[in-house]
Amino acid sequence: MIRKLLNPIFYALLYGCALMPFWLLYRLADLAFLLLYYVVRYRRKAVDKNLRDSFPEKDGAERKAIARKFYRNFADYIFETIKLLHISDRQISERMTFDNVGLIDRYTGEGRSVAVYFSHCGNWEWAPSVTLHTRLKPDTGIVFGQVYRPLRDKWTDRLMLKLRSRFGSRSFPKSTVFRDIIRACRDTGLPAVVGFMSDQRPSHGDLIHVVDFLNHPTAFITGTETLARKLNMGVVYWDMYKPKRGHYHIVTRDITGDITATRPFSVTDRYAEMLSETILRDPSLWLWTHKRWKRPVTFEDNEPPRHQ
Repeated sequence: MIRKLLNPIFYALLYGCALMPFWLLYRLADLAFLLLYYVVRYRRKAVDKNLRDSFPEKDGAERKAIARKFYRNFADYIFETIKLLHISDRQISERMTFDNVGLIDRYTGEGRSVAVYFSHCGNWEWAPSVTLHTRLKPDTGIVFGQVYRPLRDKWTDRLMLKLRSRFGSRSFPKSTVFRDIIRACRDTGLPAVVGFMSDQRPSHGDLIHVVDFLNHPTAFITGTETLARKLNMGVVYWDMYKPKRGHYHIVTRDITGDITATRPFSVTDRYAEMLSETILRDPSLWLWTHKRWKRPVTFEDNEPPRHQ
């Protein structure tokens, strides 16, 4: 009962933040950085360990500089995401830009759905604004969406779904995404463009495929490739840049246009390589609070591909 009474108050506070101009919002982000990094020390041990294990060639001062910059970016991400409650199409189009979106347009023009490999880099919550840049828009019937893992807290889950639908995209629960995409394409008669955050730990039931990633044997999500193969999707990667504070840029890079001509797990391998390049270019952009290597794996854990 107390939580139900507090939720509207909390939402009002969030909306009040969203109404603020960016310059004031970033002053709050500066304060949040100080609290997260120095006072609360939010997951500092996990971040320090991840950086130490991933970059053994860097000294302590270098890793500390990456960590500080990461927490500054993370604080920005929090308030930029809140801003989605009140941001115009013009503002987001100026601050979240895209290059080579024509690649997505080409695949959808051929009547093919597109799997977008993405990661927790920069501000991933702003990426659904791609609908403002593509040739086909949600109001034409084409489905844009992203796969997500429902949150345990129902109120927070509803809030995040609201934010992620700001530019007309839909959120598909991971457990039903295959069925949901097929139904969406059947109902509209058009292809779908779906983003997959594939840099998390694999879910139970995913085939285990281990690659060398950031100095770790790492099990990557294979469900994205499995689904893309079943639906013969075009497969692209979103390479995230942060030119300056409050501004992000995504370059759409082709992974494969003919997934049926590639060997099993080659798409997952290529995604791991491309993600590694993104992170090494600017390590502070990735979400280092993830306990990505909580359950260590070895290359002997690799499973053979199942019949597609």
